[in-house]
Amino acid sequence: MSFKALLLEEKNGKVAGAVTTLDDAKLPPGDVTVAVEYTTLNYKDGLIIANKAKLVRQFPHVPGIDFAGTVTESGNPAFKPGDKVVLNGWGVGERHWGGMAEKARVKAEWLVKLPAAVSTKRAMAIGTAGYTAMLSVMALEDHGLKQDAPVLVTGAAGGVGSVAIAILAKLGYGVTAMTGRAGQAEYLKSLGASAVIDRAEFANGPAKPMDSARWAGAVDTVGGKVLAAVLTQMAYGASVAACGNAGGVELPATVLPFILRGVNLLGIDSVMCPAPQRKEAWARLARDLPPEKLDAMTSTAKLGDATALAEKILKGQLRGRTVIDVKG
Repeated sequence: MSFKALLLEEKNGKVAGAVTTLDDAKLPPGDVTVAVEYTTLNYKDGLIIANKAKLVRQFPHVPGIDFAGTVTESGNPAFKPGDKVVLNGWGVGERHWGGMAEKARVKAEWLVKLPAAVSTKRAMAIGTAGYTAMLSVMALEDHGLKQDAPVLVTGAAGGVGSVAIAILAKLGYGVTAMTGRAGQAEYLKSLGASAVIDRAEFANGPAKPMDSARWAGAVDTVGGKVLAAVLTQMAYGASVAACGNAGGVELPATVLPFILRGVNLLGIDSVMCPAPQRKEAWARLARDLPPEKLDAMTSTAKLGDATALAEKILKGQLRGRTVIDVKG
């Protein structure tokens, strides 16, 4: 038996990827085998395929930190052939062969059964980006975010930002979208943003140690100077869910927002998130993410397109979510 996969190989210090046919014997260890139907392209996938952050240590390698499909073999009673499942994180696509393939073999505890209302294609339209957005919203709610409150979403035209806007708007929050991409205002408003602001006013970091209080909550996908500036504008007792570093990993901030306004900085980890939170997040996504808005932000590509798309996502040239049909 064989399957197609995007295989990354290293030669003379350079990494290149190509769609290759592999024997089933090449699949890594695991107690559940899945016929992958769809995967997706996240920012981390772009880094891995382009070998920008040295996240992969051993080659050859199959990338893809997400996948959704149907169980074909299981050595674990929690899953049986025919179950529809989704996987996000756990080092899959980094330390373990990932979802950019027609087959995957993984540990059972890494899988979540898909809610009946979510198809495998929509599960990958959501992907790690959407699942992270849901974890961010849940964290803000857990820390007291109230309906109708003004919430800021940074990196709004990207995958996490797009899904976060759609969820927050559905739940009744007043969403302001921050983006550095000219021309995306109508797209962001179609997802539910009530206002769109230019990232330029935040890009150089805080103008002063404390600014006017504007936001009751924020989902930050950018990090760096943008996050530092956002912190100075949070209301008393407000929270920022930090889930990305597209703008850098340094945080040139002061402690003043924390000690003068009681601001909370909430770290959102989607990779090693415990199973109960994962299941709750997927149940909430089935309920709180409008499917028509998800479809509107989603485009579909073929497995062979992944290498070119990786460069585009790293340059900020992709909008919303990109689903990859591994059979295409």
